[in-house]
Amino acid sequence: MQVPLLDLKRQYAPLKSQILAEIERVADSQHFILGPEVEALERAVEAYTGAAHAIGVSSGTDAQLVLMMALGIGPGDAVITTPYTFFATAGCIARLGARPVFADIDPKTYNISVESVAAMLAEHGDVKAIVPVHLFGCCADLEALRALAQRYGVPLLEDAAQALGARHSLGAAGAVGKGGWYSFYPTKNLGAFGDAGMVVCQEAELAAKVRALRNHGMEPRYFHQWIGGNFRLDAIQAAVLNVKLPHLDEWSAGRQRRAAFYRTEFHRLGLDAILALPVEPWANAGLARHHIYNQFVVRAPRRDELRAHLQRAGIGAEIYYPLSLHQQECFRCLGGQAGDFPESERAALETLALPIFPELTDEQQRYVVETIAKFYEQQ
Repeated sequence: MQVPLLDLKRQYAPLKSQILAEIERVADSQHFILGPEVEALERAVEAYTGAAHAIGVSSGTDAQLVLMMALGIGPGDAVITTPYTFFATAGCIARLGARPVFADIDPKTYNISVESVAAMLAEHGDVKAIVPVHLFGCCADLEALRALAQRYGVPLLEDAAQALGARHSLGAAGAVGKGGWYSFYPTKNLGAFGDAGMVVCQEAELAAKVRALRNHGMEPRYFHQWIGGNFRLDAIQAAVLNVKLPHLDEWSAGRQRRAAFYRTEFHRLGLDAILALPVEPWANAGLARHHIYNQFVVRAPRRDELRAHLQRAGIGAEIYYPLSLHQQECFRCLGGQAGDFPESERAALETLALPIFPELTDEQQRYVVETIAKFYEQQ
């Protein structure tokens, strides 16, 4: 049996005719950059998240970059973030000449540790922002992080690239802090047909500056108050996302059902005593989408051997992320050493993402779980 990590074709099939019709409509209009499709998507994301303003941009990476540009983050500034995340989170900070200040993660949620953030705030006097990541589709501790941000007078910027649709008691992932962003990379829960992203915020002045900066800082046309970039969203990507967004809650619920099925099967075979399964810290808050499972990540003994075993059996499995960011070659200048962030380093060595998407079948998931059971029985 083949069980891919993700199968986008199965999501696309029932929407194919509608999506192609929308793409054809954009082609007929010959309006390919920004315009009514992008504006419609922005209004839809505002309604979906509760954010006052949504600004479509060219990718999730560019969303983070342009938001930080709008806030004036630059050379000499420190920005606290997690070392256990996709590279762009820290890469955007460094691209602006600012300095990533890493704070270790909580070993259960893999999200940034509130205690570690507090320690970094006390140690560094030049912090200009705190950037938690809602990793794998689960919100970080926004209540505690927002309290810290308010106490120190620095903005809380949410990397919700993997978490559109996730909820915290304070609100939607990405829409609680000073600003946030989403990625619509094709493998995300809401994926475009290429790169696309979105900035969200509550303040009109900040939104206006982000809108200008995504178009070379131009406002009005051919007049430039700031130096921006080309971070504009394509109309075709927005048209695709406008078709898909109304299905997002249904897909998120499907991922939650698949996650629950994994838990039942792992427990049935006693594997929950061997693997550390994802935790759901906000499950008791009465939130339907407390975790949207962009990834289903387990902590597994002999992780690399298990992954090879799964791949031989035709099962997709991925490592997010194999090296903590403070150990990456390009960040050696920050002076990080092995052992500085032990929880992040341990997660990088032990975690494994298993197949999860709404269209997975019970049979496929049982095959995944039984294949894992065979691996540990052989040891």
